[in-house]
Amino acid sequence: MASLGINGLGRIGRLLVRRVCERDDAKGALKLVMCNEVADAETIAHLLKYDSTHGRFSRPVALDSGGIRVGGDAVVLSHEIHPPSISWADCGVDIVIDCTGVEFSRATAAQHLGGTVSKVLLSQPASVDVDSTIIWGFNQQALTADMSVISAGSCTSNALIPVLSIIDDALGINAGIVTTIHSAMNDQPVIDAYHHTDLRKTRAAFNSVIPVDTELAQGVERFLPHLAGKISARALRVPTLNVSSLDVVLSVDRTTSADEVNAIVRGELARFGGVLAVNSEPLASCDFLGVEASSVVDATQTQVSNGRLIKLMIWFDNEWAFVNRMVDISLRLADFIAAESSS
Repeated sequence: MASLGINGLGRIGRLLVRRVCERDDAKGALKLVMCNEVADAETIAHLLKYDSTHGRFSRPVALDSGGIRVGGDAVVLSHEIHPPSISWADCGVDIVIDCTGVEFSRATAAQHLGGTVSKVLLSQPASVDVDSTIIWGFNQQALTADMSVISAGSCTSNALIPVLSIIDDALGINAGIVTTIHSAMNDQPVIDAYHHTDLRKTRAAFNSVIPVDTELAQGVERFLPHLAGKISARALRVPTLNVSSLDVVLSVDRTTSADEVNAIVRGELARFGGVLAVNSEPLASCDFLGVEASSVVDATQTQVSNGRLIKLMIWFDNEWAFVNRMVDISLRLADFIAAESSS
């Protein structure tokens, strides 16, 4: 069993605690032993137990000497700001999952390594010098035992890359524009405030649809380099708590139809093993809350114009689905650690 430490208990970190404790395949493979978060223990315990979006945690959470107890198991808390100050080795942590959202470079992330820590997983896109960025279901075979700093990409890249790869293989993509329609995030204020250098992000999150910058197109180029320069992206933040969508417009090489596009995606569901799904019901965004698939293609919204211009809508729970992909990667890392220990 690999011992797990989490740095940062924000939205992703707290939900990661839930999934590590709840998923059957994580039991016996991952054990959460330590978390680092600057907030106080009482607030941490309360926000783990109660969540405005996902409801109550299914496991009991209580304060404990030196930390908290989750499902009856002790979890040590530390409150350091800088990675080198965190004493992961005191708890025998093997894998650190950094959920702060600020560790973008390999050099910074590698500050967690040493002592007992042999693997660091980042919950955000990272610089190209990390050992690998894994989009589970698309390139997990690239993950090898010698890698020590890995990124899980972003919720949007996990939603988009599998679908782009499918359409490109089947129909050939020659151009595309992707609009991310994303729920509000904690880098936005509740009311207008001196909150950010991007003046659009100084505006109240729940009064407007707000354009924001995105590097999704660069992410596409990293995974599908032959599409470099062919995909453009923009992003909008909308006044919802959770569940986002991608509006994908693609120009393809051969004539197709909406029915064929949907059939192409459905034909790939087994290969992607639960990471990809298709919806055929008249649903709204709230209906995808808690869905574990990284990408849900809404077949009711697929359109084709003049035979070669495709429009797709992809739904994704930007919190829950992404956290599940991080657990998937962590389980693979735990396998590597177990194999090394037994050799």
